[in-house]
Amino acid sequence: MKAILTLAMVLSFLITSADAHPPSEDESIDLTMAQHEKNIEICTQNLVAIGKAIDAYRDDKGDFPDWLSDLHPQHLADKNILICPADKEGQKAIFPANIDPNMPTSYGYQFHPEYRKRKSEQRLMWGDVIPLVRCRHHVNEEFACLNLSFSSKIYTSTSAWENAPEELYGSHEAAIAAFEDALALYSDDPRSFNLYPKLVRLYAKVGNKQMADALIERLKSSTELDIDGYLTLFNLLVGTEQYEDMLEIFKEAEQQYPDAQPILAMLSYIYRRLGNTELADGYDRKADPKFELWGKPVSDFTATDLDGNPISLQDYRGKVVLLDFWATWCGPCIVEMPNVKRVYNTYKDQGFDIIGIVIDDREAELRDYIKENDIAWRQIYSGKSWMADPLAQQFEVRGIPEMWLIDRDGKLISHRARGATLEQLVAEAVKDNASDR
Repeated sequence: MKAILTLAMVLSFLITSADAHPPSEDESIDLTMAQHEKNIEICTQNLVAIGKAIDAYRDDKGDFPDWLSDLHPQHLADKNILICPADKEGQKAIFPANIDPNMPTSYGYQFHPEYRKRKSEQRLMWGDVIPLVRCRHHVNEEFACLNLSFSSKIYTSTSAWENAPEELYGSHEAAIAAFEDALALYSDDPRSFNLYPKLVRLYAKVGNKQMADALIERLKSSTELDIDGYLTLFNLLVGTEQYEDMLEIFKEAEQQYPDAQPILAMLSYIYRRLGNTELADGYDRKADPKFELWGKPVSDFTATDLDGNPISLQDYRGKVVLLDFWATWCGPCIVEMPNVKRVYNTYKDQGFDIIGIVIDDREAELRDYIKENDIAWRQIYSGKSWMADPLAQQFEVRGIPEMWLIDRDGKLISHRARGATLEQLVAEAVKDNASDR
């Protein structure tokens, strides 16, 4: 109600003021904040209406709809309810896999055919608190998603809801009780194993060290300590934040597997949490050999871009260039794309350019995404699988997004140029190189 009154007061002032004038900076901020609050209020109302329509559909059909568009018009008369007022993505879900194939829909439906099997398994372990419909369009808010659960509850959460169960259940204590019940019911189900690290973290959060330690010992005794076993143990221990104890365990693991990259990466993480940046950086470099390529020339390549034109890295010599390995099916890639576009638009006139290298086999979806999102830089697309894509193999890309930033002389600046780091590195590279020439 406060959001509505604030917006009404601002609009009333702007309309009725005898001396009309442009809003001041403070007035603009108030108006923007009021609009955000209003958008969230409308979005919440939309999700409530969608939940009621899904219930009506289930009563009628005996099952969930395949897509939210199936609700219209019989169970959801007003199709505008499927559009979030904060949607700036062209009336569609942000993740391509969640885009409704039948009509404009802002919301990410979590029970469509591609997700149904996995979500059914999660629902078995977590219950009906997990998200059924998600909105990711309120980007200026402290939360990542506004959710409608299977039980018709509306709540905010981080993007990866699995990492913060207290947001779903309402408190750490409620999440603990739910997980304990699930483990009692499904103790022999391998899928229940994923609950253990989260339960250990929750015990640590409420200060129940005794239960956390007991659960860890139970898992340690039943886990073979090969590399996969150490990874499982790491996932359990990290929630306790007992980094000194973890260091002792994983230094022993290093003696057993001195060249195993996963063990080295875990030690890097532990040292960083202990505040030893120097050792953390050292283990980071051991775990990822690509660090040794920083400051060295990047090998050239020749390929064909999405429009059938030849392209090579040599063509970009004299520019700061980003090699962006990505795919339309990759959620983190899609989340990163607005940041990449913003950096491109900011620095493209200062000698910065991008080459997209698409690890994808769905050309139609790729072309649609590029067109709809106004991506201006060139894309290389082989249409081959991950293990067969020539550039993915040449650059030993094992996960995406992976972003190689290269200076004007063709030397690697970083292969981890993501997030806020991307703009920092690009700004330094275009400035430093410009002053040197």
